[in-house]
Amino acid sequence: MPDKYIEKRVLQAYQCDRYGNVRPLILMNELQGVADTHAEVLGCGRTYLIEHNMAWVVTHYLVDIVEMPHEAEELSLITWPSDQDGIRATRDFEVRGSDGRLMVRATSQWILINMENRRPLRLDDNLATWNIIHERAWDKEFEKYPDFEPTKFHTMKCRFDDIDVNQHINNAVYAVWATESVGYVYRNQHKLKRIELNFKKEIKPDTPEISIGVAIDGLVSRHKIITGDTEHAFVMCTWEDNE
Repeated sequence: MPDKYIEKRVLQAYQCDRYGNVRPLILMNELQGVADTHAEVLGCGRTYLIEHNMAWVVTHYLVDIVEMPHEAEELSLITWPSDQDGIRATRDFEVRGSDGRLMVRATSQWILINMENRRPLRLDDNLATWNIIHERAWDKEFEKYPDFEPTKFHTMKCRFDDIDVNQHINNAVYAVWATESVGYVYRNQHKLKRIELNFKKEIKPDTPEISIGVAIDGLVSRHKIITGDTEHAFVMCTWEDNE
C-alpha cells in the first residue's frame, strides 16, 4: 500500500479569526499546498505541467469541518489520490490534531487541461501513472447543485493579491467571497461547519467586480459567484451557532 503524504503545521495567530479559529482562506490554501507538494512528488506537479503547457483545474472542493482547528494546535495535513478515470482525478484530505483526532475531512475533483486551448486532456495519455489509495476521507458525490433564487447580492473586488502564480483567481478566494457575503452579523454569530464549492468557469484576473448572489436558510447559505450573465461557481456553506 503506498503511503499517504503528510505535513505538520502549528496554527499561528495571524492565520485565525477573532475567535482563534482557522480562517477559511488559510484552511483552503493549506489543503492546496499539501496537494501541490504531493503532486510534485508524484511527477504531476506544477514543474512538469509548465514544461508541457498543462494545468490542473479543480471542479469541486468539498470540506467538512468536524472540529474547527484553533490557534496553536499542531495539525497533521494528510492527502492522497483516491480515485481517477480517463479525465477526472480525485484527491482526498484529512486534517488531524496533535493527538490524532480527525478535525477536517475533504475531497476534491480535478481535470487536466491544455493551457493553449483550455480543453481537457486524458490523464493516461499525458501523465505518468501513480498509485491510487482507494480510501475516501469523505465519501461524498461530486454533484451538480440545484439552482436557487438569491435574496441579496454582495459585491467583491478582485484584488491583485487574489491572483496566483498560475495567473488566475486562487481557488481559496471563492471560499472567502462566499463566507464574507453572508454579512458581518451572521458571520459573527456562526461558525463554518462545511463548505462545498463547484467551480464552473474561470474569472479573468482583470475583472473589476464580482457579484455574489446569496440566499440564507437557517444554518445553510447558498452562493452564486457571477460576473455579468456568467455564473462562475456555486458555493454552499453549512454553519453552526457560535457558543
